Amino acid sequence: MTATMTRQTEATTLHNRGACRIHAAFGRAREQGRAAFIPFMTAGYPTAEAFPAVADALLTHADLMEVGIPYSDPLGDGPTIQRASEQALAAGTSTRRTLALVKELRARHTTPIVIMTYVNPIYAVGPREFMRLAQDAGVDGLILPDLPPDQDLEIADLAAEHGLAVTFLIAPTSTPERVALVAEACTGFLYAVSVTGVTGTREGSALGEVPAMLALARQHARVPIAVGFGVKDAATAHQVAQVADGVVVGSAFINAVRAGQDVGAVAAEIAAGCKRAE
Repeated sequence: MTATMTRQTEATTLHNRGACRIHAAFGRAREQGRAAFIPFMTAGYPTAEAFPAVADALLTHADLMEVGIPYSDPLGDGPTIQRASEQALAAGTSTRRTLALVKELRARHTTPIVIMTYVNPIYAVGPREFMRLAQDAGVDGLILPDLPPDQDLEIADLAAEHGLAVTFLIAPTSTPERVALVAEACTGFLYAVSVTGVTGTREGSALGEVPAMLALARQHARVPIAVGFGVKDAATAHQVAQVADGVVVGSAFINAVRAGQDVGAVAAEIAAGCKRAE
């Protein structure tokens, strides 16, 4: 093999690293008759010192884990995650500190970890430097809730250069054209928002317009589809698991931490709810 071919192979391997790990996690869950369980936790919550133990408890049951960079203007997050971000920021959890915390988790866990972040924290660090730090920390992918995939190709391209998969969001209000655009741009998984609004706000059924939205998305997506927003317990997780490849749960764990509950036990119960009906 020539030196040029070796470099090309290494570049291709790096480009696909995060995506391969994420897709493998979804595949293992599917083989076991489950939707992938994807817990979320804000980095540095409830404190930077306590966060690792909370994350460890979640990672014990997770197929993938989302770690949120605390941000002062999280437009897509409900009051529960907003308060967690405010608390983490007040205690000094920055973007760089978040990536350092993830690096500590990676030393103990092989579970894929994706970062949920708005674009401003990326620009504050500098896109190339952010991607370098994320790669060094062992991050597998980025979830970008406020970045339309057709408006800033630099971030997606830099992510790919550093082996990071990218995930964008669709919602019940997304047009068919937008669903097609977003679905085709995702390299990690496609994140389908179950409600029109913010996290942690749905009452009653977790499905709503989700089945129709997923049917449309599957016409275009080449990646697994996970559903989040409004999934709060084993019952709602079970509903979503019947139609989605993955189930994202966030506010329920922040509420559990705030109430002093055993987060691992809550995660175990919700993870059990992700089993598909036979």
